[in-house]
Amino acid sequence: MSRATAPPAAAVLEAAPLPVTTGVSEALAIARKKNISRVAYDLNLTVPAQKTAAIAVVESVSFYLRDSQQPVQLDFKAPTANLQSLTVNGQTVAINHRNEHLVLPAAALKLGRNVAEIRLTAGEQSLNRNADYLYTLLVPDRARTVFPVFDQPDLKATFTLALTVPQGWQAMANAPLRDSASSGGATRYAFATSDSISTYLFSFAAGRFTRLTRQLNGRTMALLHRETDSTKLRLSLGPIFQLHADALQFMEQYTGLPYPFQKFDFVSIPDFQYGGMEHVGAIDYKASTLFLDEGATQDQILARSSLVSHETAHMWFGDLVTMQWFNDVWMKEVFANFMADKVTQVAVKNSNYDLKFVIDHYPAAYGIDRTTGANPIRQPLANLQDAGSLYGNIIYHKAPIMMRQLERLMGPSAFQQGLQEYLRKYAGGNATWPNLIDILDARTPADLQAWNQVWVNQPGRPVFTSNLQTAAGKITQLSLTQRAEDGSERLWPQLFEVLLVYPGGRTKQLTVNMTERTVALPQAVGQPAPSFVLFNSTGLGYGVFPVAGQLPTQLAGLKNPVARAAAYVNLYENMLNGQVIKPQELLSVYRQALTREPEELNLKLLTGQASSIFWQFISPAQRVAVAPALEKDLWAALQKNPSANSRKLLFKTYQSIALTPPAQARLFQIWQSEKAPAGVKLTEDDYTALALALAVRDFAAGQGATPQPILPQQLARIKNVDRRRRLEFLMPALAPDAATRDAFFASLADDKNRDKEAWVTAALGYLHHPLRQATSEKYLPASLELLEEIQLTGDIFFPYSWLQASLGSYQTASAASVVRAFLQAHPDYNPKLRAKLLQASDDLFRAEKLVR
Repeated sequence: MSRATAPPAAAVLEAAPLPVTTGVSEALAIARKKNISRVAYDLNLTVPAQKTAAIAVVESVSFYLRDSQQPVQLDFKAPTANLQSLTVNGQTVAINHRNEHLVLPAAALKLGRNVAEIRLTAGEQSLNRNADYLYTLLVPDRARTVFPVFDQPDLKATFTLALTVPQGWQAMANAPLRDSASSGGATRYAFATSDSISTYLFSFAAGRFTRLTRQLNGRTMALLHRETDSTKLRLSLGPIFQLHADALQFMEQYTGLPYPFQKFDFVSIPDFQYGGMEHVGAIDYKASTLFLDEGATQDQILARSSLVSHETAHMWFGDLVTMQWFNDVWMKEVFANFMADKVTQVAVKNSNYDLKFVIDHYPAAYGIDRTTGANPIRQPLANLQDAGSLYGNIIYHKAPIMMRQLERLMGPSAFQQGLQEYLRKYAGGNATWPNLIDILDARTPADLQAWNQVWVNQPGRPVFTSNLQTAAGKITQLSLTQRAEDGSERLWPQLFEVLLVYPGGRTKQLTVNMTERTVALPQAVGQPAPSFVLFNSTGLGYGVFPVAGQLPTQLAGLKNPVARAAAYVNLYENMLNGQVIKPQELLSVYRQALTREPEELNLKLLTGQASSIFWQFISPAQRVAVAPALEKDLWAALQKNPSANSRKLLFKTYQSIALTPPAQARLFQIWQSEKAPAGVKLTEDDYTALALALAVRDFAAGQGATPQPILPQQLARIKNVDRRRRLEFLMPALAPDAATRDAFFASLADDKNRDKEAWVTAALGYLHHPLRQATSEKYLPASLELLEEIQLTGDIFFPYSWLQASLGSYQTASAASVVRAFLQAHPDYNPKLRAKLLQASDDLFRAEKLVR
């Protein structure tokens, strides 16, 4: 081919201005990264006491250009009217705001350092304003909803923030407080310049908080909170600070790198959208997860440890080394979860790491990966405005399973050394998953590129079958075969165990290295013929494993709690696939296990599965028939169990199941007298949940013609203002009359009424409770029509939570037909939202087939 004399097409395209389109396209992000560096934001915000008053912003953004011939796009997703004035390098320029971008003209730009100064009113979509506090939550692309910004993860920047807030408010941000001054009923907090961080990690919180400071392991940590319960404060403050100190110590040791930022503080926020968010120097947490009381179960204690460890691990994985683009957002989440599991293993006494791993990750991962909407761990992303749809149980729960398989494949030492090299190499910058795979691949003879293709780049799971042959009381052959659940030819290389189970509780465990379609276990040949084989007995394999017909009656004989957990998971997955055992039969198995299961975490697993079967996978007639015996079994198990935590789990399950008038009357007496069953500790939150459970059953206090609603009485008992507001929001969704519920649902069409997303999803759960579905199924078409708007206006988990709360407990063909009709009527629907809808409706489609 001869060399052309005209400039190549690529050069012409590079010289043309990038189109101004909505969102933050990958093309725009790549072009800006090539041209822009050394970004710094100086922000002054004035927050009035009145929630409805505008927040004034004075912003200065400086950046260096390698090429000043083209306009520069700042991202700003708010009305143009919010922008008041703009100067670039001291020159006043006209405001050019279109398609969510403030365009800086090339004529005002220069090579090297540029400064744009902007006066504006802050966009409030992600400011989370309440009557007496507010906080930012800007992941994944929400910084641009507040002020103009280069909103992409690989244009890290420093932030110098000043906040003027009503006097009496506290404030916290990414950087240390430099000084503060009060005058005229306001306080100005001036913070030091932050570390260099991605825009989604910029954060501040301000409001009527209480500030506490403690020093552990030579580090000073501060907490802002709004908790008023003296018992929760007394029991929780020590563990909260200690868990952070322990997690920091573990991470420093594991990574070989000291904590990399200027400070380490955290904020407890009522009804925060997520469990936590890893803002540098100012982690946000949902208050109810941090502050526990005397009634806290082991699961709640472990969940708090995992959450704190997860957010602390993010300081290294995600904050120090950040993904280059949000297609790799799963990387920061998988390592945060992976490290959290390790930290909790050493931070919480008597915690069973392997058991917790199975129960935390497998049901949640399978719940998505079994569906026709399943997504791979690593997903493509063309525009940052769609990044929120990448989040979900695959990256939070399948990815840690994958990572533990990778650690086992490489060996813990080689794996740790690879991670340490990755953190050192990319510290302060950005990296991709291929960057890490290259580092790890050099430390193992295994072909990680091929391994990565099926585990990370493709969705789904394998289904295993087994072939056991015996003669003269001995095993002559034992082999396993795997196939992809979707019928493809894929193979998941993995290591897991099988357990040969013999009479009297004797067992023999064998390891399977599943590198081929069919793998024989030569070590099994010659072993005595077992009563049955338990597959995936250590809970490290991934897929649908076969279940022996003897397993349901032999569960109690499995001494290892991890083996029992794996058995529960295997049974449930086979039931959902219509194999081996029917829903009503499995519910009968679990009824027997209620009094035999000594391990609290396993009890949580089986009671959760039993509740799902009861409400969704047996018919209403079967439910009515089995309810009296199931209630009786639960109450008997509650009375017999020696563990207070397990008793509480059983009580909460009894509360969930209660269908008969005697069971509901018993619950009412407990609520009315505030006297919990013997050995059970109930708190204010528990009594509120109990009142809600009674209300959704239309149980009213008193007899005769004028029964008294329960919820107003419960509201009067609550002293904490944030918890009172939550119940006030929920009450219309539980009203006994359908008209009030209809009006509440209609109100959700206004995004202002969806601000508190945790409240909304809780309300939807009650609206669509199985006992209310005769009047609530009519809401489903409108719920689906709102989904696209909810993705645009809500935070990252809200679309799936909205769907799950709306569809998650239906079992009827008519409800399934609503989903199918919607999908048929929208053939070009957003693919990621379509996948979320298929994920959320999978149990509905399965129930439609299983319920007979």
